[in-house]
Amino acid sequence: MPAARYEVLQTIAKTGQVVDSLPLTGIQYGETLNAAGTATVGIPLKAADPDTLEPGKSALVITRDDEPVWGGMLWTATADLEAGTLSMNASGWHSYYSTCYLGGFLEGMSDNGRLPGRWLGYKGNKDQALLLRDWIEVANDEGGIGTDTSGLNTTGRIRSRSWGFSEFKNTAEAINELADEDGGFDFRYETYWRADGTVGNRFLMSGRGRNVIPSALVHRENCNVTQVSYDGSKLATRSFAFGADLGTGVKPYAWKSNDLDTPALTHVATYSDLKSTGDLIPKANAIAAVGRQVIAIPTLTLYPGMFDPLSFLPGAIGTVQVDSGYVRLLEDFVLTERRVDVDVNGTETVALSLASKDVFQNGDSS
Repeated sequence: MPAARYEVLQTIAKTGQVVDSLPLTGIQYGETLNAAGTATVGIPLKAADPDTLEPGKSALVITRDDEPVWGGMLWTATADLEAGTLSMNASGWHSYYSTCYLGGFLEGMSDNGRLPGRWLGYKGNKDQALLLRDWIEVANDEGGIGTDTSGLNTTGRIRSRSWGFSEFKNTAEAINELADEDGGFDFRYETYWRADGTVGNRFLMSGRGRNVIPSALVHRENCNVTQVSYDGSKLATRSFAFGADLGTGVKPYAWKSNDLDTPALTHVATYSDLKSTGDLIPKANAIAAVGRQVIAIPTLTLYPGMFDPLSFLPGAIGTVQVDSGYVRLLEDFVLTERRVDVDVNGTETVALSLASKDVFQNGDSS
């Protein structure tokens, strides 16, 4: 199997315009379930143009055989003058939304056009997908990175969210909290070529467990399982989710129990921006789902040339099989992270991190 041809494009984050193709000394990139993912790109120091390559303004797009496989904001860069290299650290498009806030919709501008006039809070009671579309479009309207929301389809799951201006909700945090509750979803950003030759990014969501890993992953047959860790710290026989103080010293709450053969274990979380028991029920159910069993977390490296790394999407479900002393696994896992290292010859090393499927399963469909 011939080595894939990689290229890293320097783009303008706000418009997606391609500025340059960068000569490479190495690439490492990864996607993480319901998170930004990261990329580290090395280039010769003399190849970087300080007039155009600027953290916070520039973005990096990685292509594999001319198709975008990763994109995100360039946030930091380190110049090694002795080695003559520049190491650039980027985070996926979701990282941009950690700089956006749902203080409200802008109404008018001040005389100098720089300061907001009046801001309103956000209040919505609608389908999950429509909430996401609202939040992303607020950022787009305020000069953001033009994330395409056309792929968002309604799910039939109605959620309520309300924030005043003073709560100034972080958009990335709002998206993550909506995704992580019971009845939640997986999301990712797809980087793609627009018809005009610029690079766009598209927000995609899907129900949990909709994608599958292309083959069972068997230790020493098609992969090398390098490590398995076990986490019992989140086991819970009782899970409580508390909301905001309603001004009387009383907080709404919801709770869920698990029947476990363990000592009594209680886990509590507070969601200070949720104001009703109905909104807290999915949160309590999600805490309970994570607390049903010890979480096994295998890390493995795929055997070279056996798989297309792009067929492993975070959130996909597949079987991992290991029989090695203490480690006896033959169960389904959820892919939580995919990392790809590419050397100067285009040789790919693909590492996967996974976690027990049961902790991602919804307790209800509402």
